[in-house]
Amino acid sequence: MASKFARPALALVATPVLAALLVGAATSGGAATPGAPGAGDPYFPLSGNGGVDVAHYDLDLDYTPTTRRLEATAELAVTATQRLSSFNLDLSGLNVDSVRVDGRRAGFSRNGTELTITPARTLDKGRRFTVVIGYSGVPAHVYDPDGSPDGWIIQPDDSVFVASEPQGAMTWFPSNSHPTDKSTYDVEVTVPDGWTAVSNGRLRDQRHRAGKTTFSWREAKPMAAYLATASIGRFQVEQYVTADGLPVYNAVAPSQAAATKPVLDQLPAVIEWETKLFGRYPFEAAGAIVEDAPDVGYALETQTRPIYDRAPSIGTLVHETAHQWFGNSVSLTKWQDIWLNEGFATYAEWLWDAEHGGLSTAQQFAADYALPATDPLWSFPAADPGDGGHIFDKPPYERGAMVLEKLRRTVGDKAFFTILKTWATDRRYGHGDTRQFIALSKRISGKNLDSLFNTWLFTAGKPATP
Repeated sequence: MASKFARPALALVATPVLAALLVGAATSGGAATPGAPGAGDPYFPLSGNGGVDVAHYDLDLDYTPTTRRLEATAELAVTATQRLSSFNLDLSGLNVDSVRVDGRRAGFSRNGTELTITPARTLDKGRRFTVVIGYSGVPAHVYDPDGSPDGWIIQPDDSVFVASEPQGAMTWFPSNSHPTDKSTYDVEVTVPDGWTAVSNGRLRDQRHRAGKTTFSWREAKPMAAYLATASIGRFQVEQYVTADGLPVYNAVAPSQAAATKPVLDQLPAVIEWETKLFGRYPFEAAGAIVEDAPDVGYALETQTRPIYDRAPSIGTLVHETAHQWFGNSVSLTKWQDIWLNEGFATYAEWLWDAEHGGLSTAQQFAADYALPATDPLWSFPAADPGDGGHIFDKPPYERGAMVLEKLRRTVGDKAFFTILKTWATDRRYGHGDTRQFIALSKRISGKNLDSLFNTWLFTAGKPATP
């Protein structure tokens, strides 16, 4: 995500007092138990759910911009990870009209952002089952703890900016909304003719009927729910295939087209450059969504097709594209580790600048280190934001990049770039945490890096020496 520095703090959507409820009583036999209402993340206690793993989402959305009403069906392919008497999904607002589990009508109840589903029969551990949920209403975004809007964000011109990091997926579809559960997606969106609906992956089909157009998208690689999008606007659309055979789909608000074109024209070159650094591009499509949404205040690395609130700079394009490796393909296991996404994407910007006439990475590091100890850069360690209200503050981005520059200086270029490429390759489509990255760095470099990481990644305040 492009940084959301210096946002006013608001209250968390979920209260910490509920944290004790978040560990499900997984059982291999005996009595069935309810799945936990959250995945156990201390920063967002009610994000995600216990007892279920979602392999695939099939979303059928029918949206009318003038009324802002959504009529939708979500079909989820799920595996029970414990013996379940009931299970939860995340859903904010919207009306649930019906729920079926394996074709049988299921009971359901709502409590805040939790949708609790009680199947007609107990679901044994390891059981694969389908859940079909009919729902409708006027979607509304939520606010993150830093005060920024998150999810289905309706614009004054009735377009929809859909960016869901970290918890906004629940505003437009019932989901197991935590990065630890990654799934494939089919997203079909029907809108009035003249509007375009853009999602992740490849456009499979576009068909017209009775004054409406249906766009069918498929993301065949695993994706965390927060990276899904279904953005809607009166876009100018550009489609082409790169020299390497990668299909590109760009959707740009007309007001942003002139400023956007010289930047998006560089997307193939950016992907090629990052591929050399980080390994094979991990997905089957690329592109961008550019809206005219200045009040949103950020861009997001929605998988295969980042979304921008305005015409992006080349630095922002490099940043969000780097996230396709760091954050999207290799995902977090807890939000505390956000530096593994943002520090890496910020360092990609530094590398691009260094190779394209800007400051060297050493000069970028020196400029940051010159900031006084009172600067927000030093307000907390990169690997310990403290709570969900600070994960998009300056330290995970800039200090995270400084950690990588220190690592590079210590282990040398050959080992450093081997570490980055190995991290992205060995964990492709999976997960990684800070402990595992440190272990990889030690193994590849053959060096004891404890002091470096303790000082630059975990210690509060400005380090005494650069």
